[in-house]
Amino acid sequence: MPKSMSFCLAFTAVAIFSAALPAKQSARPRSEDGQTVSRTAKPEDTELWQPAPRVVTPGAEYGAPPSDAIILFDGKNLDQWVSSKDKSPAKWMVASGVVTVNKAAGDIETKRKFRNYQLHIEWRVPENVTGSGQARGNSGVFLAATGPDDGYELQVLDSYENQTYVNGMAGSIYKQSIPFVNPTRRPGEWQIYDVVWTAPAFGGDGSLKSPAYATVFFNGVLVDNHFELKGVTRYIGQPYYREHGAAPIRLQAHGDPSPPISFRNIWVRELD
Repeated sequence: MPKSMSFCLAFTAVAIFSAALPAKQSARPRSEDGQTVSRTAKPEDTELWQPAPRVVTPGAEYGAPPSDAIILFDGKNLDQWVSSKDKSPAKWMVASGVVTVNKAAGDIETKRKFRNYQLHIEWRVPENVTGSGQARGNSGVFLAATGPDDGYELQVLDSYENQTYVNGMAGSIYKQSIPFVNPTRRPGEWQIYDVVWTAPAFGGDGSLKSPAYATVFFNGVLVDNHFELKGVTRYIGQPYYREHGAAPIRLQAHGDPSPPISFRNIWVRELD
């Protein structure tokens, strides 16, 4: 074969092989998660400067109200509360910075109505508590009281070595949620609830647009995480939703025969 033909065949083979190879890509910078970053991208492209969150001064210690809190009970009086049954002044007993349930006077509720909020409330079962199950230090925090006997109850109960149904123990959304754990302190010690409440929303025709949610920290321990409520909490029967707007927070005077429980340091922060 002539040298010129050999050269042509070799040249052609190289050209075909080169054409079959993928074109070399110019390297582009990648972010830490491996995503390609534009050559023109800058850090400030993803920085947000406005609107700046308003300044809130936190409490000096855990449980102390921040500067934007609405104080519902500071140990002095019940000016922020009324009797649930007739809206007369609340008749529970205030002494030594503590309010104690007056079972004969019935439930009390806030004068103000709320929708979405953060709540802090402390409660104590008396050291000499008697009874067992649901008849031992029973009360409740109704996160929204929607009627004389309706609402969404966060259960209050002596759950320290006291057996009952688990969706009715302290930290439960009554008859709906089961707390992740039981962090109850012994009777005579103060218990703490920190709650984030998202109220249900309804359409113009009264239909449910979005359900209620509750996140509950019990003595600093998460026991309900963005729990979706099925409706108002009920002693007998299934939960349901009925249209309502902003609602008061209610504290229950339960009718069990055990000595009454006490509350202190109650405050709320509106979230809308």
